Amino acid sequence: MSNNKCLIQSSRSTLLIDIKFYIMKLKRKTQKYALLATAMLGVCHPAFSYSDVAEKASLAIVQQDQTIRGQVVDKKTGDPIIGANILVKGTTIGTITDIDGNFTVNAPLGSILEVSFIGFKTVEIKATENMKVSLAEDTETLEEVVVVGYGIQKKANLSGSVASVDKEQLQNRPIQNVSSGLQGLMPGVTVTGTNGAPGMDSGSIRVRGTGTLNTASPYILIDGVESETMSSIDPNDIESISVLKDAASAAIYGSKAANGVILITTKRGSSGKPRISYSGYVSFQNATNMIDRLSSYDYASMYNQALQAEGKAPRFTDEEIQKFKDGTDPLYPNTDWYDLAYKTGIQHRHNVNISGGTENVKYMGSLGYLNQTGILPNAGREQFNARTNLDMKITKRLSAKLNLAYIKNAYDDASSAYYGGSSDQIIRQLNLIAPWIVARYDDGTWGTISDGSPIAWLDSGMKVTRDNHNFTGTASLDYKILDCLTLTATGSYVNNIQNYTYFQKFIQYNPNKASDPNSLDERYYTWNRTNYDLLLNYDKTFGKHNIKGLAGWHTEKYNYKELTAYRKDFPNNDLTDINAGDAASQTNSGYTRELAMLSWFARVNYDFAGKYLFEANIRADASSRFAEGNRWGYFPSFSGAWRMSEESFMEDSRSWLSNLKLRASWGMLGNQDALSDYYPALNVYNIGATYPFGGSLNSGYYQSSYKLSSISWEKATTWGVGVDFGFLNNKINGSIDFYNRKTTGILMQVSVPTEFALNPYTDNVGSMNNKGVELNIGYNDKWGDWTFGVAANFAYNKNEILDLGGAEYLDTGYNQRNAVGYSINSYYVYKTDGFFNSQEEADAFTEKYGNPFGGGGFKAGDLKYVDTNGDGKLNGDDRIYCDSTEPVYTFGLNLNAGWKGFDLTMMFNGAAKVARLFDSHEVYGAFSGDAGHPATIWKDAWTETNKDASMPRIFTDTNSPSSSRNAQSTFWLQNTSYLRLKNLQLGYTLPKSLLSNIGVDNIRFYYSVENLFTIDNMKINIDPEATSQRLSSYPLLRTHAFGVNVTF
Repeated sequence: MSNNKCLIQSSRSTLLIDIKFYIMKLKRKTQKYALLATAMLGVCHPAFSYSDVAEKASLAIVQQDQTIRGQVVDKKTGDPIIGANILVKGTTIGTITDIDGNFTVNAPLGSILEVSFIGFKTVEIKATENMKVSLAEDTETLEEVVVVGYGIQKKANLSGSVASVDKEQLQNRPIQNVSSGLQGLMPGVTVTGTNGAPGMDSGSIRVRGTGTLNTASPYILIDGVESETMSSIDPNDIESISVLKDAASAAIYGSKAANGVILITTKRGSSGKPRISYSGYVSFQNATNMIDRLSSYDYASMYNQALQAEGKAPRFTDEEIQKFKDGTDPLYPNTDWYDLAYKTGIQHRHNVNISGGTENVKYMGSLGYLNQTGILPNAGREQFNARTNLDMKITKRLSAKLNLAYIKNAYDDASSAYYGGSSDQIIRQLNLIAPWIVARYDDGTWGTISDGSPIAWLDSGMKVTRDNHNFTGTASLDYKILDCLTLTATGSYVNNIQNYTYFQKFIQYNPNKASDPNSLDERYYTWNRTNYDLLLNYDKTFGKHNIKGLAGWHTEKYNYKELTAYRKDFPNNDLTDINAGDAASQTNSGYTRELAMLSWFARVNYDFAGKYLFEANIRADASSRFAEGNRWGYFPSFSGAWRMSEESFMEDSRSWLSNLKLRASWGMLGNQDALSDYYPALNVYNIGATYPFGGSLNSGYYQSSYKLSSISWEKATTWGVGVDFGFLNNKINGSIDFYNRKTTGILMQVSVPTEFALNPYTDNVGSMNNKGVELNIGYNDKWGDWTFGVAANFAYNKNEILDLGGAEYLDTGYNQRNAVGYSINSYYVYKTDGFFNSQEEADAFTEKYGNPFGGGGFKAGDLKYVDTNGDGKLNGDDRIYCDSTEPVYTFGLNLNAGWKGFDLTMMFNGAAKVARLFDSHEVYGAFSGDAGHPATIWKDAWTETNKDASMPRIFTDTNSPSSSRNAQSTFWLQNTSYLRLKNLQLGYTLPKSLLSNIGVDNIRFYYSVENLFTIDNMKINIDPEATSQRLSSYPLLRTHAFGVNVTF
């Protein structure tokens, strides 16, 4: 009865407050109508006393609005705070302080004013005459609360490892994709493989290393809904990003969390008057690096010398060499292929956001537009996006949320008429084609090499178009069963469509050369995902005991469909409908797939007096990928923390030690996305077989592979310990973590004896380990008008393959291996030790070891290979394992400073102990005639007079044991460690005194640049983050942007 009485009294108080402000807004209405309204409401709530309600309503009418004046100041310095928000609680009435910190607002005396300002703690204070409000700095800033799986937690109460990024670290940066904006911001989160290709620049993300031989991408959710990529969100819509790095924080997502979880939370509305903001910039883009290559004169001269050194006739006469040097004959050009192809790209982005609401309804809506012209002709991107988030309080106990988002993302990539479908061959040929080839003749034809002409391809306007449409809708209801118990029901639907179109044109380069016939490749991809979730949240405090509980149910259904059509031999390049092609050449294909998953999960949080923290999670997932009996996987985790700084025996140190927390965790996670096969446990038959029966061949079925019904999840078991610390009222704060993650049951292809005539089958046979250390430290302070902050992070991760199902190694790529005892994707190459400095030295080496590589005999100036195992032989056993493409060390440094209206930020990121092997034949360039364009580093090649050289002797094509096409070695392996100024931003915010009369709250102008400079140890001018082994991927971009933020 006592609880019911409290509930009734609480309901009555809330209702009276609502009535009070309703009547205040209707100032001139009579007391009669007000009492009638309350009487009508009383019918629904018989516990109300009509006389009490009438008395309260009468008093509300007497309380008329008055002009409240006051000043808001910094509690520490006494300085006025400009632009602080003043809001009459429970209404949309509000204002902001002027240049002297003063404000006026119409409100009843005694009403509650909410006073807030970024970087300070919000206060609630009763309205009085001539108020003076002091705000204290909020030293814990916006990281005080972080988003975790299915909820939020105070950072002080976290026992797992969670890294977070707020909107300030992403806004106003001219990034094409959110993933590239995360580089260097969080320890243990590595972003690689980014490039500048419009719409295809997302890169790969790894959380605490690579934990599998299969798909290792983290699980990405936007407002709780799974997303295939970060490309489906406008950075301007993001409120915060949380990365769940260990099992303790990620186990609530079970079988999808082994590679980490990224939670993106979008902006929502808040109580107050409508706020309209505009953010926009225009930027100019160029490639970060371009290789310096030889001129026609230098290349022709050096090529002649190389030919003569090999006993061959020179290619060019002295007269032709002179023509290259003079540069006056158009038939003997010095073609700068990079300059002809690449241009300055322009990108501009615009976003309009409106938000506001009352205590009962809050809203946020945004519209965004992005347009990017690539640095290659015919490449570009156009994106439209819209998002709305709505929060509704229907009754005291029932509330609802609605999130709707749509994005149209159309992007083009330039294409070639030789192995077309992307810009890969264009960029490759720009690296390869000799400078003495004429780009364009006066008659409109093109000069070519055997593969064609990259300029002809660009001039033709040929491109690949991908038109994507993505819609996401989420609706949820929260019902407060008890004050401590809330039921949440959520449904979400995601639909994605992509139309792919590539028309490869026929090109007559010149009278002697033409491309392949024209053709059309059209593809249609669509997928949708439907999710339903039920959550039951419990939150109760018993004295010093705080208990939170979560129980949940989840189900999802995923459908995928793909259709393709192809025809060639069109009448011309203008008729591009598929019906115009030769029907006899048509090929079609298509298929559908579906997946389903069912899950149960629970979480318990307990803390005693905010000092001793414990969390336990369990999730059970069942996936349709696996056979019955193996569909369910169970993923538990446990974690605990001790806030030592809250102990009484630490009281004497609180003047300098603000926070000290010890953490420990253990858990198990799964990885079902390791499987590209939707039905890996289902044996199927293939069509297309032919069998001889009755003297003729008859069509039939065959089994190409055998599938095990026993396969199941890859499982990653992780344990870790950590320390969080803060000093000097948290002006200095940070954390240190150590983790160890072992992945077992890695799904691998296992070979079948040839007698069975079957392809390899899939089984859980591999294992791998990642262990490492993470450090994060920051400092923030303010001196008068100056603010300063620095944040640094560092991560070390050691990856080791433990088991490959009995195999010692697997070759995986360009001279890379996955080998037991070594890091994933380690390079496996010969070791070199300088050059032969004389022919006698080369001959002695040949006599001892022979020449297993070809390319002619060893000569002075060739690379000298090492017999690493000392067996007196030089063969494949002498290759050694070297660094991997996976960095061992990653780090970031963020600096910020402000003075009055000026602000400056600098963000650095880098990696160390990382390598990449480029195809030197194409990247460094080979002396191979028309299809070669050596880099200028070959000017420092070995000669009898230049023995302290950077490069071996010059040779034609592959006519040397030094050629990378004959033997890949440590000489060609590049150390791709680097330190990059990822972003520099300088801004100025106009004084409030200039804006108060034009109805604008805030205007900020800024200049922002991405990838301004890089410090590295590359031998030639290659961006250390380039990922293509032949350097044919779209270049990484340097972007200079000029922008403005306006808030009304």
